[in-house]
Amino acid sequence: MDEFVCCKLTEWGLSQSIEKFKDGEVDKESFYCLGDEEIKELIPKAGPRAKFKKRLSLLKQEQKEVEDSAQVQSAKDGEHTANPQVLPSTSDSGKRTLEYQNVSSKCQSPPSKKRRLSTEKSLKCVKGIMNSVSKKLPKENTIRLNEFLKIKISELETDKRELVGVFGKTGAGKSSLINAIIDEENLLPSGSVSACTSVMIKVEANVHSSKYEAEIEFITREEWEDELPSMIQYIKDSTDDEREDDDDYHDIVEKLSALYGEEWENKENLMDKKYFREIPEFLISKNKILTCETAEELSAKCVKYIRGDSKDEADKNIKRWYWPLVKCVTVRVPQNDLLQHVTLVDLPGNGDCNNSRDKMWKELVGSCSTVWIVTEMNRPASEKEAWEILESASSLMGNGGECQRIHFICTKTDVIKVQNDHTTQGESVHSRSVEDRNVTFDNRSAADIRARILTRNKKAKLMINQKFKQTKVKKQFSDECFKVFTVSTYEFLEQKCLEPDDTEIPKLQDFLKNLNDCHSETLNYVSGAYGILSLMQGTKSRLVADKKAAVCRQLEGKIRNELDEVRKSMEEANKTFEKCLTKGVEKSKHSCEERLRSIIRPRISGSRFHKTLKSLVEKKGTHKPIKGNLINLNATLSSCLTESIDEEFRKTFPNERKSGPYHGAISKFSLGTEELIQQNKDVELQLMFLKTEEEKLKTKLNRTIRQRKKTIYNSLTDTIEESMEKCYKKAAAFRGKGTLDNMRETLVKHVHNEKNRMFERAKAVMLYLLNKLKEEDILQSLETTLMESIEQSLKTDDSSIPDVSKALEMVKTHYHGLSNSQNE
Repeated sequence: MDEFVCCKLTEWGLSQSIEKFKDGEVDKESFYCLGDEEIKELIPKAGPRAKFKKRLSLLKQEQKEVEDSAQVQSAKDGEHTANPQVLPSTSDSGKRTLEYQNVSSKCQSPPSKKRRLSTEKSLKCVKGIMNSVSKKLPKENTIRLNEFLKIKISELETDKRELVGVFGKTGAGKSSLINAIIDEENLLPSGSVSACTSVMIKVEANVHSSKYEAEIEFITREEWEDELPSMIQYIKDSTDDEREDDDDYHDIVEKLSALYGEEWENKENLMDKKYFREIPEFLISKNKILTCETAEELSAKCVKYIRGDSKDEADKNIKRWYWPLVKCVTVRVPQNDLLQHVTLVDLPGNGDCNNSRDKMWKELVGSCSTVWIVTEMNRPASEKEAWEILESASSLMGNGGECQRIHFICTKTDVIKVQNDHTTQGESVHSRSVEDRNVTFDNRSAADIRARILTRNKKAKLMINQKFKQTKVKKQFSDECFKVFTVSTYEFLEQKCLEPDDTEIPKLQDFLKNLNDCHSETLNYVSGAYGILSLMQGTKSRLVADKKAAVCRQLEGKIRNELDEVRKSMEEANKTFEKCLTKGVEKSKHSCEERLRSIIRPRISGSRFHKTLKSLVEKKGTHKPIKGNLINLNATLSSCLTESIDEEFRKTFPNERKSGPYHGAISKFSLGTEELIQQNKDVELQLMFLKTEEEKLKTKLNRTIRQRKKTIYNSLTDTIEESMEKCYKKAAAFRGKGTLDNMRETLVKHVHNEKNRMFERAKAVMLYLLNKLKEEDILQSLETTLMESIEQSLKTDDSSIPDVSKALEMVKTHYHGLSNSQNE
């Protein structure tokens, strides 16, 4: 029996039948040919036999799909090779011929699909093996090694997903873009609607079911109870003259009307259970789950939770909209390769007035490895809102986050401007109506339309790249991180004038495929499993104690030397930060009062600013207007500190590569196990375990650095907020005549009196956190973890550990296969 059969039986939970298959000499080829009689003989019990037959049927179907896909691609490749210069033909109406329409650029190529399927199978197989091995370990953890092994096996499981944040104003085409990219045309609602900018929407794969699913997370009941009085008071305090131009007033009215209906002002007890009958989950702080067979059905069910006013006829029957209560909606799509290890997050522009939503928004923005800024093609270089979103979130994405790439995506490129005898200068014409324009617009061909679109797209990319170099975002990101895409979801689906690649949707799909392919979860798991099994098998060998002791001494000396190098690199970086912060503190002391005035005395009338400042102090220094940028007094006061370290911080903690004094020092750290294995073949298994443990630990530490550096960078603003907290509370308590002046005076007085202590404390907190990262999170973790691993692998023998030689050989094969595949 070959490894394939053994692996499949283990993966399917039928390892007890391995010996039967081995006696029957069942190899991979005969495995696929097994009939009912043979299966009955090999698996006598009805339950396991039914499970096997179902799994075998699915495996055969999967294999057939891959082979069919390969044949189709081979035929297509042959067509292109036979006539590489022939362009797709178009009819008089500008449509592609059916032959070209059937060429789908959305499908993965067979080699990529085969590689993905192979990777998935390897992971499933190895997980099955490790689950079986774990069950064989003695339940009583009387021996320390058994407990150690169980912990190591449990630590193999990780679920780190790549987050791609999608920003863009209402109408920019975000939903249509996401739908087109993941090939789910009816998933997210789009069209003539006013989207609710407060609701965050995550789109990811459903790995547990073949259904479409939405998980709705609400704000807490207590939060809504706290918000209601302040919203109602805001409306009462608004005069008729103020209401017309007050965006915050209209936003509050829209929220209350959505949930309670038009007559909400006359209703009593707005927390009565009758208003939440459809969402009892909200009252008990539980998430609501919606499950559907199709994307279209799920979209219809979700609409009341994720968007505001609708002009669609189908939505007029909805009497109550729940989006004001929703924090986040997670949409899960079955059987979608692009979302295997990737989550797309549709994000509002710049935070939220609700505290918990704002906190989640900041966490998500800070966790995105890629950010897409989506805007319409109409003057994208000068489109104010898109650039404001990018600039306002840049510090959260860069030094305060882990973003490695910014993609500026211009949508609706199928809208072009033409000029001839029949049009006025600058008249807009959509390529989607090219059939209707053939008579009116001088019979312009699809090729002509395509040429004009591509020329304009090229110019737009140049202009946007130039604009990027002039923004403050450059302080956080290099040119290599920024890329422009010009897309048309309509042309991608309809193919009237543009070729699929012209729409650049396939480029974004390829990017997501690469994110999935580069995801290291599988190799990390298999590598860790290989190391654990090597240790288990190694403990059964009877080696000379002196030999193991000598290797131990070598390793312990190596650890001390390597730790000294890591410490030296990090201490130098921390000293540099101390110098930068010292300058930042002095500058902050001199400029803080002027910066405070810029916030609390803007060039608008006092009556209009009164409510803004009131909201600012009530929400601890931040105010999110419906239109315009987020006002953050804490960030303004700490700006000199953050500016003093921005450049050095980016060098020390770069998002885009594993370099710098922290990531770089971890990457260089090495126990030299490869060389020791060559010199000490009789302890090869134990050293292999140490090698995989070292790699696993370095991966974990790099992840820790990425997380901790966000807290360290944001600590400057957070410490200022803490120092201002009493002041905000005092200012928020003022009522009646003179409130605006009293709030201003309170803020000015506090900043003047506290500025020396406040900024010195912010500096001290950041240096403390840097030192804690160096000493506790990195150096102590490296030493403790590796010394324990050395003790368990080279100073412990245990004959009670089960024999895992067969499992080790299978996992070793998977490990080398995955390593070679990744190198390719």
